[in-house]
Amino acid sequence: MKATGVVRKLDDLGRIVLPIELRRTLDIKEKDAVEIFVEGDLILLKKYQPACIFCGDFKGIKNFRGKNICHKCLSEIKWSK
Repeated sequence: MKATGVVRKLDDLGRIVLPIELRRTLDIKEKDAVEIFVEGDLILLKKYQPACIFCGDFKGIKNFRGKNICHKCLSEIKWSK
């Protein structure tokens, strides 16, 4: 995990603002969904991407190394070698 040096305080409703630099780097735009994970005493945020990263299909999704890929695109990748 890489430290950013960014520290933010929670507001009265428990919200934080993600700096624009981080949002640009991670391609997170207004209204994008963000998944929240807890690992020990860490809170991890990740851009939510339930569809295939190549074609955008939501059917038959498999997660490969942290990326969602549908069966069709996965088989095309296998056969393109």
